[in-house]
Amino acid sequence: MAFPLAGRPLFLAYNCRKASMRITRVTTKIVHAEMRNWVFVRVDTDVDGLYGWGEATLEWKTRAVDGAVRDLEPLIIGRDPRDIEQLVRIMTKHSFWRLGVIGRSAISGIEIALWDIFGKSVGLPVWRLLGGKVRDRVKVYTHLGMGDMRAVYETDSVEALAERGRAVVEKGYRALKAVFIPYSHYGVDRRTVDHVSRMMDGLRAAVGPDIDIMVDFHGRPASIGSALAYIEALAPGRPMFVEEPLPPGETLSLAKLAAKTNVPIATGERLVDRVEYDDLLRMRAVDIIQPDICHCGGLLEAKKIAAMAEAASVGVAPHNPLGPIAGVAALHFAVSTPNHVIQEEMVGAVPWYDDVVQGPIRMVDGHWQLPEAPGLGIEVNEAVCDAHPFQQEVIHASEAVLADGTIVDW
Repeated sequence: MAFPLAGRPLFLAYNCRKASMRITRVTTKIVHAEMRNWVFVRVDTDVDGLYGWGEATLEWKTRAVDGAVRDLEPLIIGRDPRDIEQLVRIMTKHSFWRLGVIGRSAISGIEIALWDIFGKSVGLPVWRLLGGKVRDRVKVYTHLGMGDMRAVYETDSVEALAERGRAVVEKGYRALKAVFIPYSHYGVDRRTVDHVSRMMDGLRAAVGPDIDIMVDFHGRPASIGSALAYIEALAPGRPMFVEEPLPPGETLSLAKLAAKTNVPIATGERLVDRVEYDDLLRMRAVDIIQPDICHCGGLLEAKKIAAMAEAASVGVAPHNPLGPIAGVAALHFAVSTPNHVIQEEMVGAVPWYDDVVQGPIRMVDGHWQLPEAPGLGIEVNEAVCDAHPFQQEVIHASEAVLADGTIVDW
């Protein structure tokens, strides 16, 4: 696949070290990737050929995020794109209304693009601007089916789980995540818990003792008792961590749950700024937090959240089942963040994943390698993007209904 502008960021590094530059335009490019619509954000400047790319993907909220980006654009037109902290403050505070996940995702996409511009303007990779290198490679994990939605969310037999687990390992991954906790409520029956136990035993037997396994609860249990019953069923399989064993915001219950188990607990993908992490970290309710760089406000906000976690002896494993620009942003974050543990990715979400964005991600033995190109080190092929225009995603959450008709967490 040809990328006509590939290599230009290297040239730009020697041509735009000027006292000032200005943002001239902010646009989006929406790419339908089956399970999600990727929302790419492009920020243009008044320096010829200098622009940046970010990502603001938010499943089932594509049109809302696209509109939020358009609403934020007038706030930053004419300003210097390198004043990243100031621009985020403008978009946050001059929006007047406090921004939820839609607004924060829009800011995230713009903010990541600003870092891309900054890095290109000085000829350095973004991770150097974020504090420099703290590791030489980044451990990653993926999902069953390499991100295929049906494999991720509809693998409910031991045989299928084992087969798909082996397939991930054969692709070179040393860690994987599975979602096989049933839709639940305030109580669970013994038969359901026993099934979860068999699933974990089968997966562990299939992939062996050296592969890290994470189990995503998706916030499905509605009580400490339900969550603990599942965690105890999983414990013999030695999961690296269990994710969102309770719905987001249940900090007190999460702290009580953590006191009852030795299995590491992770959460945080549905929290959207550092204030929301404060109680979680002060109460030492989790072992690992999972901010999403594309939802929490961008790279700088994610770094602040990580610093708060480090002070509480908590690790960071960012959420990222999104598109290729999100993956590259996560790579630069991981290279520069001391308490980073492992990085989620979903490279196999669609067969043409690598055709859309030319980027620096290269996996060797289950680890991403260090990027060296200026900025994020990417170029977007807009022709390929245009070949996959917006479509309504499958709203998979509609299946989260109990037999009696009760609506529960997806």
